[in-house]
Amino acid sequence: MAQSFGLIGLAVMGENLALNVERNGFPVSVYNRTTSVTDKFMQTRAQGKNFYAAHTLEDFVQSLERPRRILIMVKAGSPVDAVMNQLKPLLEEGDMIIDGGNSLYTDTERRVQEMESTGLSFIGMGVSGGEEGALNGPSLMPGGTESAYREIEPIVTKIAAQVDDGPCVTYIGSGGSGHYVKMVHNGIEYGDMQLIAEAYDLLRNTLGLDHLQLHEVFAEWNTTDELNSFLIEITADIFKKLDPDTGLPLVEVIMDAAGQKGTGRWTVSSALELGVSIPTITAAVNARIMSSIKQERIAASKVLDGPTGKYDGNVKEFVNKIRDALYCSKICSYAQGMALLGKASQDFNYNLNLGETARIWKGGCIIRAGFLNKIKHAYDENPQLANLLLAPEFKQTILDRQDAWREVLSTAAKLGVPVPAFSASLDYFDSYRRDRLPQNLTQAQRDYFGAHTFERTDKPGTFHADWF
Repeated sequence: MAQSFGLIGLAVMGENLALNVERNGFPVSVYNRTTSVTDKFMQTRAQGKNFYAAHTLEDFVQSLERPRRILIMVKAGSPVDAVMNQLKPLLEEGDMIIDGGNSLYTDTERRVQEMESTGLSFIGMGVSGGEEGALNGPSLMPGGTESAYREIEPIVTKIAAQVDDGPCVTYIGSGGSGHYVKMVHNGIEYGDMQLIAEAYDLLRNTLGLDHLQLHEVFAEWNTTDELNSFLIEITADIFKKLDPDTGLPLVEVIMDAAGQKGTGRWTVSSALELGVSIPTITAAVNARIMSSIKQERIAASKVLDGPTGKYDGNVKEFVNKIRDALYCSKICSYAQGMALLGKASQDFNYNLNLGETARIWKGGCIIRAGFLNKIKHAYDENPQLANLLLAPEFKQTILDRQDAWREVLSTAAKLGVPVPAFSASLDYFDSYRRDRLPQNLTQAQRDYFGAHTFERTDKPGTFHADWF
């Protein structure tokens, strides 16, 4: 009997997704280029389950019921094209390939067009949640034609994370929209992680909290409506872990040089192309780049002086102010991400539903958080909302807490602790709330040296001045 779903690529994410699909009642055929990987999977985690192991692509394709639904979980870029080119001659009209990797959305746009023109279907599907999410329920972001999505809807709604208002999957939109939304999700994730790192830096280096106190602070923050989230939860856990070699908190012996796989950088690049300001996410990408020049920083630390010292006020009160600064900054980071999605939706005709996008991030994914309910509510109340900062609840939250936010930043500056993402968020808020910015001078300079012209505040038209 033919299997109802196929999966190519048995690395950890692929294995876990295959197990998730099979557990939810869909017999799965698996194929991996290295046959020993397939054999090991069949002898261990797949044993006794409804899997078929194929050792050739021909056998793999023939083992699937029609129309075939094939998920490929291989490295983004040319490996995806290589697998697709091997598969296409073996497929028949109506068959479908789903790319579940972190592909660049422009590659997905191209693949959708190539596949659809030959009578085949293609879905670019963002998958978030890491290994655990893939196995037990990820957040899924599938984009392509709606008819192609309807073909896989019975499967993806079962394997996705389940929350109070449904499965964490929806039809995202046309073309490369699924991978675009996943890219921006990852950009928001960069912002979230950097903001949490800056809060940790302030708590540890201006207040002198030890690892157990840090655990207590983050565990308490995770019980609040504002900050309850997967990332805050795992941060609290991280501070409890001791290194078996040294007995020190493990986090303190981890090298302070962060890696990145490109999705944050892609988000920043796309925002620049679309003309959307996302300074918090940009600051988070820059912070990882700065962290990577470790040896330069060590050398610089020996010759560049700056302020040091501890905060000399009420510790408990300042912890609460850091919490408020973190929440206000987080609101700005998400506002930037959602503004970017809104602009991409317009420019690329994705027709995204931003409230539904926030809803499917409530479970399974890395940025899952109670706070996403508030974002969904904001867009449900006003689907044309220009910016999350204008939603009544978020506006009031920042107005109530901005004094604490500003005090945290001024204290960080006085004590020489860098808080690039906190600062970028406050700059974003202050720029957005100003009805006049100093770019009138910029326009004057551009007209002076390049005759680039300018508009006036008092009458319509385009003008050039004789500056000489």
